[in-house]
Amino acid sequence: MSGKLNEKKREPSSRRRCWFFLAASFLLLTVGAAAWISWLLGPTGASAIVEIPKGAGARTVGRILQNSGLLRSASAFAAYARWRGLSSKIHSGYYKLDGEGVPALLDDLAGGKAPVMIRLLFPEGWRAVDYAKRLNEAGFDGAGFLRIVEHPPAEWTPPYVAGPSLEGYLFPDTYDLPKGASPEVIVAVMLRRFAREVTPKREEAARKLKLTVHEWVTLASLVQAEAGSEQEMPWIAGVFLNRLDAGMMLQSDPTVAYALGKKPQELDRRAGDFDVDAPYNTYKKPGLPPGPICNPGAAALLAVLHAERLGKNGLPYFYFFHAGGKLYLSSTFSEHLRKLNKHFY
Repeated sequence: MSGKLNEKKREPSSRRRCWFFLAASFLLLTVGAAAWISWLLGPTGASAIVEIPKGAGARTVGRILQNSGLLRSASAFAAYARWRGLSSKIHSGYYKLDGEGVPALLDDLAGGKAPVMIRLLFPEGWRAVDYAKRLNEAGFDGAGFLRIVEHPPAEWTPPYVAGPSLEGYLFPDTYDLPKGASPEVIVAVMLRRFAREVTPKREEAARKLKLTVHEWVTLASLVQAEAGSEQEMPWIAGVFLNRLDAGMMLQSDPTVAYALGKKPQELDRRAGDFDVDAPYNTYKKPGLPPGPICNPGAAALLAVLHAERLGKNGLPYFYFFHAGGKLYLSSTFSEHLRKLNKHFY
């Protein structure tokens, strides 16, 4: 009888030990799982520049980050992104990222961090081919950029562009471009920057000179190419405007160079360069060329609208040349020849 009582007393004690073991096991599993998840989502200490393709899903992005050592599990990243509701909000581009953990990486890619930017200067007076070369050197698609410039899609070409290409409308400036930006994006950025120069007040000033926006930009490109300094620009613009009003040939050397794909210093009169029958040769064709010959800056654009057209004697200037770093202006051809003979013969 006493033995049976002892067995009954031991049963509750055994059950308590069993429950204690189960609880302890569950706690250990929970703590272990939490630690494992924390490790899985936690920092790796790595740093890398990665490209996130346009339209990439969370799992694809996770694989890119995992392959770069920035996280431990692409699946965990995708699951966490879904849980946060950010799977469709990951931005494309190039990023410099640190492996600070999945939450931080997701926040960076969902708008918390700007993509890697490349700063490029495009000087005044450069041609589109020069811009394309600079883009190539910086790792962008210069050839694709040039194709768009030379054959611009009609649907997003500004209405004031009346020439055969976008030459002249790629505003010279310093641009911060996202690494890997497409040619379309780069052209669009430059066109938007140029559009800021075409204000209603300036359009009206061009109309008073009997110039369309396209003619204004074209003339500004000649001024940009001819001038040795910004101070000279209004005077050179005045000479060209006076010649246009008088029906004279513009006779601008840089237009011949553009027609031949040369630099002005490469022109050779004895080789017949100035006799080339091309629309851009202002020694052979009257008026302005079909379009700009380079991309003029703000100073050249404003110089056309605020040109200096008259000398101290009140006579219009029709001729100019450079010598010794100085600009010489003349109202008559005989005066022009006398100055040329003095400085060159």
